[in-house]
Amino acid sequence: MSDIEWLNWVRGPAFNIALAIFIFGMGIRLFEILSLGHKTDLSAARGSGVSGALRTIFSRSLSRKSIFTREPLRILNGYTLHIGLFVVIFLYRPHIEIYDVIFGLSWSGLPSGIVNAITAVTILSLFVALLFRLYSPVLKQISTSGDYLSWLITLLPLITGYLAYNHLLFDYTQMLLIHILTVELLLILAPFTKLTHIFSFALSRWYQGYQAGHRGVES
Repeated sequence: MSDIEWLNWVRGPAFNIALAIFIFGMGIRLFEILSLGHKTDLSAARGSGVSGALRTIFSRSLSRKSIFTREPLRILNGYTLHIGLFVVIFLYRPHIEIYDVIFGLSWSGLPSGIVNAITAVTILSLFVALLFRLYSPVLKQISTSGDYLSWLITLLPLITGYLAYNHLLFDYTQMLLIHILTVELLLILAPFTKLTHIFSFALSRWYQGYQAGHRGVES
């Protein structure tokens, strides 16, 4: 098969398979979380559970002052990484076109040059995060092979996308082919790694915030 034929296969059947595995796998993981159940709170409501849940989802996205004071660089790098990933995934115009084809949803994106620069910063941020994990005694102690696998499959689409956009390393078609393959690898493995937190974090915070709000206390 020629590079173009491989690219068409990767863009079509292979991507559909990877996306199906991602949706099915994430669905199963979320079902498992929701199936854990919880004890019914029989106490009288002292506040709004829904308000508490929404407040917790957003407030937990902000670092506590005491933690930020101890580790400002790690916290700032975390914000840089997650904001960068959001921009690359959701505000790059070719990616938005894919969402339009699949889900029928479209929105305005950022200029490609800006996204390219943010991609470079996000790649650097990932390596900084790895250094924190390797050299922080606490993070190194609690890290598992799953953490490093999640890091790698997150990094690969960024690097290959950056190389493809800038016409580096290989021919553009070949580099684009590799990039899409790394995205599909991410889609296939994400439901079976700690990357499930891209969805589960909201459920966890909602539950904790709802319980706290119902009792009239801060989460």
